Amino acid sequence: MNIHDFASQHCQPRKGKEHALSADKITQLLQLLPGWTLAADGHAIVKDFRFPDFHRTLGFINAVGFMANHEDHHPDIEAGYGHCQLLWSTHDVGGLSLNDIICAAKVEALLAR
Repeated sequence: MNIHDFASQHCQPRKGKEHALSADKITQLLQLLPGWTLAADGHAIVKDFRFPDFHRTLGFINAVGFMANHEDHHPDIEAGYGHCQLLWSTHDVGGLSLNDIICAAKVEALLAR
């Protein structure tokens, strides 16, 4: 599978440890997501985004928010002038699930437009 395959999928309800991705699977899938890394706690994937101004940063956040609401899977967002950090995790599995990979791939697709 490639990043486009994940971007075309939709999030599914995932609850319980059986939906958590293994460390090996996370490492494998992160190779498909340029610039995404495993957070220090190992329970989220994270990426920093840079923009030339606050207006574009807010536009990006709004686009991510629209997509996240549509997928019913929401990131943690930290933002300031010209930058934004997204963290995806699935609290209901206590770590990472395919939903996080799908949403990160959808963010990459947003930026490619």
